[in-house]
Amino acid sequence: MISILDYDAGNVKSVEKALQYLGAEAIITRDPKIIQESSHLILPGVGAFGDCMEKLHFYGLIPEMEKFIQSGKPFLGICLGLQLLFEESEETPGVAGLGFLKGKIHRIPDDNGQRKVPHIGWNNIEFQKEIPLFKGLEQDPYVYFVHSYYLKAENREDVAATTSYGVNIDCAVSHGNINATQFHPEKSSKVGLQILDNFINMTGEEK
Repeated sequence: MISILDYDAGNVKSVEKALQYLGAEAIITRDPKIIQESSHLILPGVGAFGDCMEKLHFYGLIPEMEKFIQSGKPFLGICLGLQLLFEESEETPGVAGLGFLKGKIHRIPDDNGQRKVPHIGWNNIEFQKEIPLFKGLEQDPYVYFVHSYYLKAENREDVAATTSYGVNIDCAVSHGNINATQFHPEKSSKVGLQILDNFINMTGEEK
């Protein structure tokens, strides 16, 4: 069973449908018992950094995530779900992120109107290290992005993939059993389905 955290964020249904298409049993939930009994956990996210952190606190989901991650079972953050794993974001100054990983979230510069922000559309990514999440993918695949803010990870060994949109963007991370993507695998056609299938087939902390 794969749990998708329900904290009133967007894109949960599309993630659920993609997982079900791949034959996985998935549930959208905030029930602590179901979360801890699940084999995998996904933190999705579309919305504002500060609002989503407030909801995670309100529903008491942060200790549940911590407990799940400590268990060594596979965890995946998607889009804002990647950003929330880090310490802070320029989107909501003064609001602390989860801090599971070290780094900050910055606004994509528009270069005085020369670049469209948010960044919406297909970009290729460059792998920075081999990870189980990317098993079977060709080099520099194209995936789908929708975001105005991007990650600069403090620990470069956590960075699994990068892309470029005016600035260099850390668009995927992997640290122990924590994986996360800035792009949307559930909207990234065959490449995204392969990534989700790889996640489904993870059995524990990948070395």
